[in-house]
Amino acid sequence: MASAAQKTEIGQIQTTTYQTKRATVPALEELLYEPLQILDHGFIRLIDYMGNDDAIVQAARISYGAGTKKVSLDRALINYLMRHRHTSPFEMCEIKLHIKMPIFVARQWIRHRTANVNEYSARYSILSNEFYIPAEQYLASQSNTNNQGREGNLSKQEAARVLELLKQDAEQTYNHYREMLNEDEHGNKLDPERDGLTRELARMNLPTNFYTEMYWKIDLHNLLHFLALRTEQHAQWEIRAYADEMLNIVKQWVPLTYDAFIQYKLHGAPLSKKGMDVVRKLISGEPIDQKTSGMGTREWQELMASLELDESQ
Repeated sequence: MASAAQKTEIGQIQTTTYQTKRATVPALEELLYEPLQILDHGFIRLIDYMGNDDAIVQAARISYGAGTKKVSLDRALINYLMRHRHTSPFEMCEIKLHIKMPIFVARQWIRHRTANVNEYSARYSILSNEFYIPAEQYLASQSNTNNQGREGNLSKQEAARVLELLKQDAEQTYNHYREMLNEDEHGNKLDPERDGLTRELARMNLPTNFYTEMYWKIDLHNLLHFLALRTEQHAQWEIRAYADEMLNIVKQWVPLTYDAFIQYKLHGAPLSKKGMDVVRKLISGEPIDQKTSGMGTREWQELMASLELDESQ
């Protein structure tokens, strides 16, 4: 959650208004600077944005003003762009977010190398004593079929033990961190008789469930690619919680683009040539199974799942 100092700063910023001739989105104007809580101590905060659905249409047509002024025609064009993967018009829109997340989520996040990022520096500043402790229902055992996934919940007794270990370890390492620094939160020495370890070294024993913060600016095309991967059901739950909230921001920001993204990307499925052959045979009533399709087992299972058909079809 936002600190008291951050809340004061947010309040001051929100009382400031600007005159502009650029396109604005009323729903996002209301959302500006307001922290949206994620997990136990995290948040997403909208800092700035550029463009809207009109900007995408104008870029595609190289036009001035409001384009066609007909929502139905704009919707059809955006659907066409999304369907045929004409991505550059979507790059005309950008968004800047302030995000607070556990370090292990940030390390997944940074794998998307298509954004401008500025992260909180623990070489310069002292990290706060905030760390992520999962809710009990999200503690699961390792999947036997997916090395990256979870499968089944821990017993209540085991979950309680895990939560206690996570809390104890985080508290102990943070106490050692502050002891090595020999500094309080204001940078004053705790023990005037000794020197503290430099901040860039003292941080190294902290676990990855501690929180970090970043400013993250990205264009709409690459944001949608991020969301397609991170809202997927196999994505780690913690980063998915952030992605779901960001998808809701997109819905308010560019509703026509959001609808096209849901229709053609998030709830659509690309088909290989073999996949197209299978679909044609299914439509024509010809017998087809995994062996005769020429597809591998996993690819066949994925195709049947996307078509909501039994694997033995």
